[in-house]
Amino acid sequence: MRAVLEHCVGGQETSLPADALLIREGETTGRLYVLLSGRLDVLKGETVVATVTQPGAILGEMSVLLGQPHTATVRATVASTVYQFDDAAAFLRAQPAVALLVAQLLAHRLNAATTYLADIKRQYADHGNHLAMVGDVLESLVNLSPGAASPGSDRQPEPLPDSRL
Repeated sequence: MRAVLEHCVGGQETSLPADALLIREGETTGRLYVLLSGRLDVLKGETVVATVTQPGAILGEMSVLLGQPHTATVRATVASTVYQFDDAAAFLRAQPAVALLVAQLLAHRLNAATTYLADIKRQYADHGNHLAMVGDVLESLVNLSPGAASPGSDRQPEPLPDSRL
């Protein structure tokens, strides 16, 4: 994603100390960020789902493109520097090359997710348990209409077993 750095015109360079929050899950900012240097953790709840170290990595794009709150929290794990675009939609309209790079990034992510789900479907097709529903998930992803997705889960976490038993 280093190619994005060539198009970061008008971005505000922002320095983050270690442990600073860049994005908070559930907030709506309209901002887009591009990593210049450092290391950022992406968290869903308390779970780290990705670590970003590649200069040119884009953050906040899903929220901007979907017009929805951020789906994850992003925290600097070391001192980091980003370009910040306060009006991300305007930036993407003005920089179609960046918009295309974001589209390619999202297409790669979707391809990886569907490939992984298809592999799980093949492995667990005859098990008859909850993993057998992966086919339904794949079909719903393929037929999903814009605006129909709702990030997160309505499922309550399983209660932890009582360690005194």
